[in-house]
Amino acid sequence: MTKEIELKKSKRLAVYFLGFAAFTFITTLFLPVDRWWVGLMRAISEAAMVGALADWFAVVALFKRVPIPIISAHTEIIPKNKNKIAENLALFVREKFLDPDSIVALIQKHDPAQKAADWLCAADNTKKLGTYLVKLTAGMIDFIEDAAVQKFMTKAIHAMLDKMDLSTSAGMLLEVMTKNNRHQTLLNEGINQFALILREEDTQAFIAEGIIEWLKEEHPIAEKIVPSAWVGKAGAEIAIKAASRLLNEVNDNQEHPLRLNFNRYTQEFIQKLKTDPEFFAKAEEIKHYLKNDETFNTYMGALWRDLKDWLKRDCADENSVLHAKISETGQWLGKTLAEDASLRQSLNLHMEDAAKKMAPDFAQFLTVHIRDTVKSWDSKEMSHQIELNIGKDLQYIRINGTIVGGCIGCLLYLIVHAQEIFQFLVN
Repeated sequence: MTKEIELKKSKRLAVYFLGFAAFTFITTLFLPVDRWWVGLMRAISEAAMVGALADWFAVVALFKRVPIPIISAHTEIIPKNKNKIAENLALFVREKFLDPDSIVALIQKHDPAQKAADWLCAADNTKKLGTYLVKLTAGMIDFIEDAAVQKFMTKAIHAMLDKMDLSTSAGMLLEVMTKNNRHQTLLNEGINQFALILREEDTQAFIAEGIIEWLKEEHPIAEKIVPSAWVGKAGAEIAIKAASRLLNEVNDNQEHPLRLNFNRYTQEFIQKLKTDPEFFAKAEEIKHYLKNDETFNTYMGALWRDLKDWLKRDCADENSVLHAKISETGQWLGKTLAEDASLRQSLNLHMEDAAKKMAPDFAQFLTVHIRDTVKSWDSKEMSHQIELNIGKDLQYIRINGTIVGGCIGCLLYLIVHAQEIFQFLVN
């Protein structure tokens, strides 16, 4: 049943109540007036008609103009106050639904991190997620294959390169990466990895072979006299022990000269990246190469085409690798969130902070959007739409007015004629 039909049925029902009251009132006009119950029925029906008509006027006045002198100025309330309704509706939504406290309370109530974990833990959901992202990827590939889009992307990349100061940017990046001696941690890891390599048998054999080859080239006579295999092995052991000793000293001593030199060279290199004209010139050469070198751009273009072709084939494949990886990643993320309460709490807190920062701007945007949208509506059409959605319930006001009016008429009649009725009942 459509809203139009529902509204017509409810209006018809209200008219039936009014019609019944009017019929009753007219009927009492032809009955003997000396009987108390006739007066009672007339009072009830008369008051019911008054209540029904008063409430009919109230309901109609909300949406339409009632052509009654003087009174008509205060009818058609909704169409006349469209702009005021738009302002108040927008303000109500902003203050009651989009204020930071309400959004934060919503996040705290629903625990979105836990809900995300529960959703991702279900294999069917991650498959759906994989299917959606694969379709999105395929759509993006089709989009960027458009010649105009590719031309725009090329111009955008070139414009970005023109505005970018590669040398200074690299210097600032390295400065951030080396802050608080982070590069010393990198040096420690390099030392540890190099020490592990030195302990491997293949490394020792390689050094021993190198020593033997050196003996053959530089001292061929001595190589024939001395046991070269033993010399190579012993030399390798000595070299490895010396290198290991040096690495251990560097690793254990934070003030080792090698560390200090590494730190000085790093700082000098960063400073040169940020201030040295030669580095600036080299950066410009790199930018020119990236933009104009035919061989490089042909290679990158071929590489990009191969990647796009593979992605398109994979997206169209039932056993898509990309789909499987997205599903696996989603399940891993869901399991990780489910098992790590501190991570969930941290994510929720970050969402709360983001909501506090973003809510005012978002609320302002949505408020303006609601206000301007409502103001742009046709007044009569807006009034009609509101009537369609709440008019059915408003018709019950007319029905209730008929019933309540009848009850009040009955009560007043009984009060006024209480003595007569009492005497009639006694006799």
